Amino acid sequence: YGNVGDKGSLYDASNSEYIARKKAVLAETKNRLSKIPSYVEKKQWFNVNDELTRYMYETRGAVRGLSETAEQKKIAAAFFDAIEKTYGSSTQRKGDACVAANEKAIAALDAFVGTL
Repeated sequence: YGNVGDKGSLYDASNSEYIARKKAVLAETKNRLSKIPSYVEKKQWFNVNDELTRYMYETRGAVRGLSETAEQKKIAAAFFDAIEKTYGSSTQRKGDACVAANEKAIAALDAFVGTL
């Protein structure tokens, strides 16, 4: 496998394919977050929770892997908080709070992507 950073090693954080894959994860995350308001409107709480648990592991890895500056880490923390509030509101079946937290999550994700 080689050492990290050595020529020919499997993992290289500066590799453009690695960064492109992480950005693709963020694009898919935005797509999934955009589905949540329609699920809330239909009161399909299980779908809201599924969307938030299904892909967020990859999203957290992508956001943490791409955040380098203190500003990016602050935006990432705001994004994670909004996602947690969205999930909690969905679990408690609070539609308005769920949609509001989801909008904050999308805004934070857009702000994070804008810093890349």
